[in-house]
Amino acid sequence: MNKLTKVGLSALCGSLAAVSSANAGEMSVSGSATATYQSSAGENTGNPIGMNSGLTFSGSGELDGGQTFTYTITNADQAAFSAGSMSLTTNMLGTFRIGAIDGASGIDSKDDVMPTAWEEVDGTGMTVGQDKISGVGASMNVNWKSPKLLGSTLTLAYAPQNTGGMVNDKSSTGTTSRYQYGYDILLDMNVDNAFYMPNVFIGGSQTHQEGDYQPASMGRSAIQYDDKYEAVAGFVWKIGPLSAGLQRSFEHPGLRADGSTEYYANTAFGVSFNVNDNLSVSYGLVESEQNFVNPNDSEAVTMEVESYQIAYTMGGASIRLAEIQADNIQYSTAAIDDRDATVLSVSLAF
Repeated sequence: MNKLTKVGLSALCGSLAAVSSANAGEMSVSGSATATYQSSAGENTGNPIGMNSGLTFSGSGELDGGQTFTYTITNADQAAFSAGSMSLTTNMLGTFRIGAIDGASGIDSKDDVMPTAWEEVDGTGMTVGQDKISGVGASMNVNWKSPKLLGSTLTLAYAPQNTGGMVNDKSSTGTTSRYQYGYDILLDMNVDNAFYMPNVFIGGSQTHQEGDYQPASMGRSAIQYDDKYEAVAGFVWKIGPLSAGLQRSFEHPGLRADGSTEYYANTAFGVSFNVNDNLSVSYGLVESEQNFVNPNDSEAVTMEVESYQIAYTMGGASIRLAEIQADNIQYSTAAIDDRDATVLSVSLAF
């Protein structure tokens, strides 16, 4: 039995070596483990100790003629598949890519790119419920990024059905969703930093929606959906150790019933400073306004979230501290939805 096992392993190793040689590609694995402690003022959170671990598998290779390809799979906490992508970078025609809700397609890559010492304002641990733009990046999509011209790139992304989910191979989403095809366009202008010019970006997205909405409680006839529209514009300015940025984003969900959301308007600001190679500090502010179809039924609500952060890195280890202050989280004006929280994080990268 043992002898047969050894023969099998030897044959397998030989096969793997042959495949690696024939494809001339490489596979690497990286990851991190993070432990956190969160304290929310005036709230009983139970056990505040948490841990996150994740692995990213990356494959790359080169085709005849110099074209390169990459494949990335990310397994988030508890080894759950969370995102993936396949891309082909050509010599002259830019990069062609298939994205699986990895946050790097179209305007989804600009949902919040303000400078921070650690995380986005709403990503440090407190669940604030902010509505963010996603475009077709929340669905399986194909996209193309142009070659750089004076530091600028143009990205086009398309989803045959923008339902906000992943699709297994040899499968499809079905036709029951009101969300139909969607497309994004994003212009990213990043002039050479030697001129101290900001990185400026602007983009938009449209998703076609079909079907009737029937609010039975209102006794109305069917209401047709509008198309869903999203847009973003902003800049990030880097001068030495100082980075600062401002961006605005907008989403019109397209539901035309009284009491439903007409649009969300978000403003984000961030500034960070690298004290030295190991220590950085930052301040971030997000304001998100929810407006309704019929303002006589519901008044607009503005959520405001501030985050003060400090991060210290020692090789592969990082210690981060964030202080969050939030008003009207989940777009609720109840007193209980004004909260403060402190989050301590220790992370090991490998």
